[in-house]
Amino acid sequence: MGLLSAQQEQEVMAEINITPFTDVLLVLLIIFMILAALVAPPGFEKELPNKNPNSSTENKNKNDIEVDVNNKGVIFVDGTKTDDVGVYRVMYDASKKKPRHHVAIIADAKAPYGVIIRILDAAKQAGLEDVGFVTS
Repeated sequence: MGLLSAQQEQEVMAEINITPFTDVLLVLLIIFMILAALVAPPGFEKELPNKNPNSSTENKNKNDIEVDVNNKGVIFVDGTKTDDVGVYRVMYDASKKKPRHHVAIIADAKAPYGVIIRILDAAKQAGLEDVGFVTS
């Protein structure tokens, strides 16, 4: 027995121990997950195009439904002033009047995003699929 154990001690171990390698990979994974959360900006951080009254009058199409939004969040649908709740009814009425059904949103860069999302939702509820932002 003593002779066998001496031979076993002299043999080279042929197995690879991957435990330290796995530990290093898990630590790197955690570091990358934390860095990815810090680098990615949270939420909806897009800037609306600036409203330019000169460009909107030049490219105005009479068949478009124009939706103007100022920096206070006041909504005008084809010149009719409305609020967040009334935009659904006004958008539906405008969709019945206009033959082409294209919505052109002219929004101020400081307009609240909730109002813009509400306008997009009102257009979808009224069956208007062709919606675009007018840029300067």
